[in-house]
This record gives sequence, structure tokens and C-alpha cells, in this order.
Amino acid sequence: MVRPLTAHLPKPRVKDSATVVRARLQAVIETGSLPADGRLPTERDLSESMGVGRRAVRSAMDSLLAEGLIWRQQGKGTFAGQPPDKTQILAAEIVGETNFSDVMEARLCIEPTLAAMAAKHALPADIDRMRALARRTLEAGDMDSIELWDGALHRLIARTARNKPLLTAFSMIDEIRGNEKWRSFRSQKRSLETLKISDSEHHAIIDQIEAGNPQAAETAMRRHLTTLATNLGRILTS
Repeated sequence: MVRPLTAHLPKPRVKDSATVVRARLQAVIETGSLPADGRLPTERDLSESMGVGRRAVRSAMDSLLAEGLIWRQQGKGTFAGQPPDKTQILAAEIVGETNFSDVMEARLCIEPTLAAMAAKHALPADIDRMRALARRTLEAGDMDSIELWDGALHRLIARTARNKPLLTAFSMIDEIRGNEKWRSFRSQKRSLETLKISDSEHHAIIDQIEAGNPQAAETAMRRHLTTLATNLGRILTS
């Protein structure tokens, strides 16, 4: 049922533009009231709950789509964040055949390089999207939402590198990270303190990507993943 996601929305006046509708849709995303998969209500349900025409809703959603804040999957609906890459399915066979150390070693090999390449190709719009996703990660009110936005940020950085072979490798690792067992494992180490540290590290990565400094972006990403590996390692040894 979609009513719980939209019932709290204020109804804009009929004359309200798609810009106002867009702000209300963004509020739905930012409140953390979406289900774990980030799916938004349908255009019809949003139109009825907000008391506006579907054209205004469609225009607002097209704007969010263009900004990379939502994505669509044919036959499935519209979702917050960044879409999964179809190559992720290739990782399904090895989810149960790997361990924490293997995954972190792979991430440390691939993601710093992707961050460096992103520093060469990022456009201002990419940077704006990264900062928006980093902000949503910090402001998320529950573990599922934190995972949603954190994963979206790392996927956006990977896509910004604009290298399909490396993106494919990243996507396989990302599929493993999205497994319920691995998400539960990561949630054990999250706290307000670690979220603030991650936020600082996220912005350090984005700052260097925006500055067009590949080496510094690579170093910042490596530092971030090393911090994560250390925190998770403490759980294994505790």
C-alpha cells in the first residue's frame, strides 16, 4: 500500500507548478519514509494524494530523474537513488563463496582507481549529485536508508569514472555488498560517530573529484575504505 508514504504530504494549490510538486516529492525521499528498496508511489497515487494533475507529477519526476535523484525500471516502478547495474547479477553465484577480507581487498583495488578516474571526467552536475547523496546518507534515519544512499553515492562515483570494464568489476562487488547478510554485518558497526567520520571522508573524496585531482581523489577513497575495513575488522575480532 502506498498511502502511508503519501498521506502526510500537504496538498498544493491547483495553481502550484511542477516545481512545487517536485519539492514535495523530494521531501518524500528525504524523510526516509520510503520502503527499503526506495520505491516511490506511482504517478497516479501521487497525483491523487497531492491533489494535482498527473502532468505536474510527471514533470517533477522527470526533473528528479534528470538530476539523478531517482531512476525507473520498466514494469517495476520508480526508485530513489541510483539504479543497479545489470552486470551485478553475475556476482550472485559467489555471494556465499567469499568473505569480508576478500571483499575489502577487491574494493581497495578498484574503488580508489574509479575515484581517480572520476576526477578526470566529473561534470558540475555529477558533483552536485554526489553532495546530495552524501547529505542524504548522513541524514537518513534508519539503517536501510543509510545503505540506500551510501550505496548510491559509491555507484555514482563509479559511473562517473566512465570506464565500463571497471564499472562491471565494481558492480559485481556491489552486488555482494547488497546481500542481506552483508548489510546486516555492516549495520553492526554503524553509530553516530562512525556516520560523521564517513560523512567527512565522503566529502573529502568529492572535494578532490571536484578539484580534478586524480591522485588526491584516489588517496581519499583509499583512506575511506581503510577506515571502513578497520571498523568492520573490530567486529570480527571482538
